[in-house]
Amino acid sequence: MLHRKDSAGIPGRATLLLAALLPLAAAQAQTAGTPFIARPFSAPATPSGVTPAPVPQQAPAFPGSGSPSFAAPSAPGTLPPFPAPDAGRPPPQTPVQNPNPSGVAASAVPAVALTLQQLTDIVLQNNPALLSAQQVRTTAGAAVTTAGAFPNPRLEFTGGRQNARIPSSLSGNVTTYGVSQLIENPAIRSARIDAARFGERGSQFQVVVNRNELIAQIRLRAYEFLLRQAEAGAAAEALGLLEQSRTRVQARVDSGEAGRYEIIKADAELVLARQRRQSALLMADQAALALNRLAAGQLPARWTLTDARLVDNAPLPDLESLQQQAFTSNPELQFLQSEIDRANATVDGARASRWPGVELRYSQARDPEVRQNVLGVSVQVPLFDRRAGPIAEATSELIRARTRLEGRQAELQQQLLSAWKALEMARLRADALSQGAVRDSEAALRVAEAAYRFGERGILDVLDAQRVLRTVRSDLLEARYQVQSARIELDYLAGRLVGTPSAPAADYRP
Repeated sequence: MLHRKDSAGIPGRATLLLAALLPLAAAQAQTAGTPFIARPFSAPATPSGVTPAPVPQQAPAFPGSGSPSFAAPSAPGTLPPFPAPDAGRPPPQTPVQNPNPSGVAASAVPAVALTLQQLTDIVLQNNPALLSAQQVRTTAGAAVTTAGAFPNPRLEFTGGRQNARIPSSLSGNVTTYGVSQLIENPAIRSARIDAARFGERGSQFQVVVNRNELIAQIRLRAYEFLLRQAEAGAAAEALGLLEQSRTRVQARVDSGEAGRYEIIKADAELVLARQRRQSALLMADQAALALNRLAAGQLPARWTLTDARLVDNAPLPDLESLQQQAFTSNPELQFLQSEIDRANATVDGARASRWPGVELRYSQARDPEVRQNVLGVSVQVPLFDRRAGPIAEATSELIRARTRLEGRQAELQQQLLSAWKALEMARLRADALSQGAVRDSEAALRVAEAAYRFGERGILDVLDAQRVLRTVRSDLLEARYQVQSARIELDYLAGRLVGTPSAPAADYRP
């Protein structure tokens, strides 16, 4: 340890401590990327007439260890610069992964203007679940071809040799040729074809059900995206108001008209407002990513909706007309009805299977002496198996399908009533907020700001008024989104989002 005393008798430990801290400060400044300037250190004043004592030199305690040697300053009142511990060595570079490999900034990419219908078309063309469901329709069409196929004929051939055992007999080859054809019961064939056709029609309605659900999701996500964008805009506006309030508070604090507590409170509210704005922007990005996920990543990098708004001025639909339209156009009810028709056809096929058909046979036997031609008919008689099991299974499936349809109709009626009530309540709430609460909150904020400028109120009153206005605007945006959500649910339940598919074939029998 080096000790130094100046002429006043004060030890030089503070000087040595500062000298030891200078390299650390230089290293931290270099790491942070800011320049570091060593300022001269003023030593205590030396009384007049007293010569300062020379500072003794001391060799390092461990020669050759690389420790810096402390030398006396070159001029009174200054300290020589000490080398940093890592002098001459560049700071370590941390590899940073490039989040944008294309090299183009996200903000530089122009936003593509899309309408709601264009957005829906892009998602419908690329959604994997919908494409997979559409393939089921192809499978059902192949099942119709399978059901209409005729049974193949059956060929028989047998051969052998005849050896004579009595003198009057002849020896030679013996062959038999035969062909048989099953003539299927027309009732079985017709029931099987009808069941396959109803299955194909049901697959079409199933595709419509999936399409209807997907369109509802697209619209709901699109309006959620608009909601998050509106929330981000409201958060930015609230942040601007807080920044203006903070500027006025800072002026009053600097002039001594207000206490330090007001600027602390304003800074805290400003930090929270910035966090809310950042959260709203991130939630808007998440809503856009959810839509892009439905489109299998085929949406543009940046896009905007041009014809969709949260404000809904459409009149409230009539409940009775919605119920009638839902019972006739809802694709889920149509799918369940096709399942009932398919079950009916299966019951008819099970009952007709007791008499599967008639098998015709023709055979010819040749031997060295005789040629025989035989024509036969075979019929399966339902003596032991009267197909009671398959008939009972098909009847049970028919009852199950009817129960599902009746239950879904009752559930659909209640869902329509609930969605209609939700739409009515959301419209009333949005009207009340837009016409009353928002205006009153804005007026209260203006009064609070004016009272603060004249010194009649504190900053807490202004911040409370801003908080109330921000809450009311957020409730208004949420109410408008609920209006759109309820209207989308009504359109989904009524089957308005998609059309009704046509019959799968010209000979379709209802």
